[in-house]
Amino acid sequence: MKNSKFVLEKFAKIFEQGLVSSKDLANELINILKSKRDEIVFKMRLTSKDEFEVLSKRVENLEKKIKLSQVPKKKTKKVKKS
Repeated sequence: MKNSKFVLEKFAKIFEQGLVSSKDLANELINILKSKRDEIVFKMRLTSKDEFEVLSKRVENLEKKIKLSQVPKKKTKKVKKS
């Protein structure tokens, strides 16, 4: 119940701020989920804060590389010789 209330409060804040476009909504949702993930990891005390920051930067770099590698490559057209 607590988690659902948290999520509903976040959505209410988003709509109050007037974020209408789907991109803004998606970005805000991703930010909320990332912050919740960070809170859970800190509560579990799996790593120290410094280690976690280093690991999160590595993950961000990997995500950027994945996005860059998924960009469709342009196909070249073959020209017929006459």
